[in-house]
Formats: sequence, structure tokens, C-alpha cells
Amino acid sequence: MRQDEKRIVVKVGTSTLTHESGAPNLRRMNHLARILSDLHGMGHEVILVFSGAIAVGTSRLGLPERPGELRMKQAAAAVGQCQMMHIFDRSFSEYSQSAAQILLTGDDVEDEGRREHLKGTFFALLEMGVIPVVNENDSVSSAEIETGRHKVLGDNDTLSAIVAKLCRADLLILLSDIDGLYDADPKSNPAAKLLHRVAALTPEILEMAGGAGTWRGTGGMATKLSAARIAMEAGCDMVIANGARMEDLYGIVEGREIGTRFLAAGS
Repeated sequence: MRQDEKRIVVKVGTSTLTHESGAPNLRRMNHLARILSDLHGMGHEVILVFSGAIAVGTSRLGLPERPGELRMKQAAAAVGQCQMMHIFDRSFSEYSQSAAQILLTGDDVEDEGRREHLKGTFFALLEMGVIPVVNENDSVSSAEIETGRHKVLGDNDTLSAIVAKLCRADLLILLSDIDGLYDADPKSNPAAKLLHRVAALTPEILEMAGGAGTWRGTGGMATKLSAARIAMEAGCDMVIANGARMEDLYGIVEGREIGTRFLAAGS
């Protein structure tokens, strides 16, 4: 790749990819596929990590709410994963872009042998111009959807950071329903200021993390700061930005002041 070309991991949250009902947001999913295909056409290598399988599966199955029982969550995830990957594959195909599905469990990144095979798969796909589309394998793994246990991945913010580290990415972008990291809760404090650059995860920065988001997702600012730590230590910049403005992806890749950028260690 040229110096101005980057290896980019883009993680998109459940609240960005689904409607309040849990049904897939087709407009955003198609828009995302178009922009990622365009970034690939500009010479960047792109990896997509997404959330939302359980929410979409819950909607597709006509369930009144997100299941509480683990086996039912995993069943909903299996249904939702199938539907979302079908939509992404169709959308990428419209822009003449090949995509590949990769489903991960904690063992895949913990075990040295499996981790090396996984890296080989990622690098082979990128060499062939394919966009890997990644999610945790919730139908067999309970790391994300069953809390209170030892976690390796735990949530898709962390998963995306692990993928960024594994693939030696230059940039990790987390698209969510927030504009970035604020110095106070913007919902309760209208004077809260958006932080555009964070060079170190100081105790003051870590204290700014709140709780989880909507019923459809599991992540909050705390998981994003955990992801930032992994990325920064791996030499990868990370940006938190609002997924409602997909076009911002272009400016983020160009280095513009959009959202909150966490600077790689030593940069």
C-alpha cells in the first residue's frame, strides 16, 4: 500500500444498523456498504465488524422482547446473523465488492495456533481485495451475551480492537449513536464538551465512561475505552463517531477532526 493508504477496521453498533423494533436498517446498511466499497476503491484495506444479530433475530422471529434465556439468545443470534450477512453480501455485490464472513469465539484469539491461522485468513482475504465481515459467533459463544464470566471478547467494541491488533490495522473506527467522548454526560449537562483528541487514558478520561446503551446493544463508553486501550497499545489510532453520519467516514480516514480520536502510543 502507498503511504496514504490505510488498513482500516470499522465497527458499527446495533443502534446504528437496526431500527427501534430491532429490524435491520436497510438504508444504513446499504449506505455503509457503498462507502466501505468506495474506501476500498481508493486503495484502503477495509475490515467490517458489526453488531445487531440478536436484535435482528428477535425481530425476525416475532418475539416481543430480547430473550432472557441463553439458548434462546443464541438461537436469535443465529437467525439474525443469517439475515444481516445476506443483506451485507447483497449490498456489497451492488458495488462490485466481494465480502467474506468471519465468525469468532474467544478461543480463536486465545489459542496461538488458531490465532495464526486466523491471521492468515484475514491477510489472504485482504490481499485478494475482499472485505472481511466479522462478528462474534454468538450461536456457540456466550462471551458477549452471558455476563458474569471470564471474557476474552466480551463485546464487539473489544472484538473490533482485537481484530485491529491482530491485523496490524492503522485505524479503528467505532460508529455508534454518540458523537464521541464528552467531558460530562451531554444528556444531562448541556455544557458538556466533546473531546476531539485523547493522547492517554488517564484516570480522568476513564471516569467519563458511563453505562450501556439501548436494549438492542450491550456496549457503552466503558467498552469503547477498553477498546481504545487495546488499539492504542497496538499502535493503532481509534475514533469514536456517530453512525448516523456515515459520510463522516471519509473525513475520519483523511484525519479530520471528527468525533474523538484516541492517538496510538508513541504517535
